Amino acid sequence: MSTISLKAPRKSCDDASCPFHGELSVRGRALSGLVISVKMDKTAIVRRDYLHYIPKFKRYERRHSHIPAHNPPCLGTKEGDKVRIAECRPLSKTVAFVIIEKVGAK
Repeated sequence: MSTISLKAPRKSCDDASCPFHGELSVRGRALSGLVISVKMDKTAIVRRDYLHYIPKFKRYERRHSHIPAHNPPCLGTKEGDKVRIAECRPLSKTVAFVIIEKVGAK
């Protein structure tokens, strides 16, 4: 890991795309969200909620986005977990983030 300093999880893995035990470096944005799906192999869908300002009405509206993120086996995240994700190099057509920390469990 290059810019974000976190403790490595107790469990180890042999995943090459793991930021702790593999060769994947993280850079750029770090976001937090809620895992809503882990149906893909080593990939999780993270829901990110945010507010968007509407100048005409001088109010905010709630919006969300779904971000596919690599799910390293050593973290073992499940649906309903709150996680932090960090930007990395593109791992596939849609995945450019990796889960780096499990903040809260279900």
